[in-house]
Amino acid sequence: MEAIVYKVDTDEMAGRFTRMESQVPKVEGHDLLVKIQAISVNPVDYKVRQRISTPEDGSKVLGWDAAGIVESVGDRVSLFKPGDRVFYAGDIARNGSYASHQLVDEYIVGLMPESLDFAAAAALPLTSITAWEALFDRIKINPDVDAGKQILIIGGAGGVGSIAIQLAKQVARLNVIATASREESRQWCLSLGADKVINHNEDIRHQYKHYDLSAPDYILCLNDTDSYFELMSELVAPQGMICSIVESRQSYNMDKLKSKSAGFVWEFMFTRSMYQTADRIKQHEMLNKIAELVDSGKITSTLNKTYSQLSVENIIAAHNQLEDGSCIGKIVLVR
Repeated sequence: MEAIVYKVDTDEMAGRFTRMESQVPKVEGHDLLVKIQAISVNPVDYKVRQRISTPEDGSKVLGWDAAGIVESVGDRVSLFKPGDRVFYAGDIARNGSYASHQLVDEYIVGLMPESLDFAAAAALPLTSITAWEALFDRIKINPDVDAGKQILIIGGAGGVGSIAIQLAKQVARLNVIATASREESRQWCLSLGADKVINHNEDIRHQYKHYDLSAPDYILCLNDTDSYFELMSELVAPQGMICSIVESRQSYNMDKLKSKSAGFVWEFMFTRSMYQTADRIKQHEMLNKIAELVDSGKITSTLNKTYSQLSVENIIAAHNQLEDGSCIGKIVLVR
C-alpha cells in the first residue's frame, strides 16, 4: 500500500511529508480494511503534525476523514461487507487516511450517502460527528422540547460550523445566529440556513443589542475558546449551555456561570474511539443518520474545494489553507 507520512529528518531536523510503500495491514476483529477513494483535511491534521517535532516522535500517517470501499472485514464484523461504500473519521490513536488503505473500527463507520460521490462524502464525517455530538450529546438539545430556541454558532463558515448550522436548523429546529467575518463567508452561512449572521471581528455584544436579539439559549464555540469565554459567559441565557471544541491555554472562572445556572461542556469527537467507550457504535448510527439527511435533501455536503490527487504537494497546500484561517467549508483530496 501507499501512504504519505509526516516525520522529522535526523539530518535536517525539519519535518516533511514523504510518500512510502508498506504492506497492506492485516484485518481482524471488528476492523474493516478500506480502499480509500477520497480524504478531507481538518485542523486536527496540522495540530497533530505540529506535535511531531523531533526524530524521536517517529512518523505518522495523518488524516481523519475518508470515503472509500470496504475491501475486507475482520472475523467479528457484522455491520459491513466487502464492496460497501463507506465514510468515516477514524481514530486519532491509529494511522490516518493519507494512504491507499486504512484499518478502521466498524463501530465508527457509516454507509455513504447514496446521492454523493466519494469526494462530497469525504467532506462530511469528522465535522458531522462533531456537530451532532455537540448539539445532541453534549448540549443535549431535544428537538421535541427545544424547537424555536436560539443558538449562537461562533465560527459558522468553517467545516464544523457549516454542518452545525444545518443540523441546528433542520434537525433541532432552532433559531440560528452564526458568526462570520467576510461577505463570502456570511453568504455561505445564510445559504446553509442561518437566520442571522453577525461579524465576530466586531463587538458581538453591540450587535446583539443592535439587532435586538434575545440571549442565546445555547452557544457553540468553534473558534478560540480563550478569546470568547468571557463574552459567552455574559451572553448565554439563564439555564443555558455553552459547548466548545477548541482546547484552552488558560483556566476559566466558572463562577461567571453560577448565577445563571448555566453550563459549559467540551466536545472532542475522538473521545469514543480513544477510550473505546461502550457506546462508540453511536458514531456509526450518527453517520448513517447524516447519510439519510443528505439523501433526503435536508442537509448538503460542505465540500468547497477539491484537489484531484492525494500528493505531498496538495497535502501541503491544503494544510496551508487551513492554517491561514480563510477556508470556507471543506477541502477534499481525491486519490
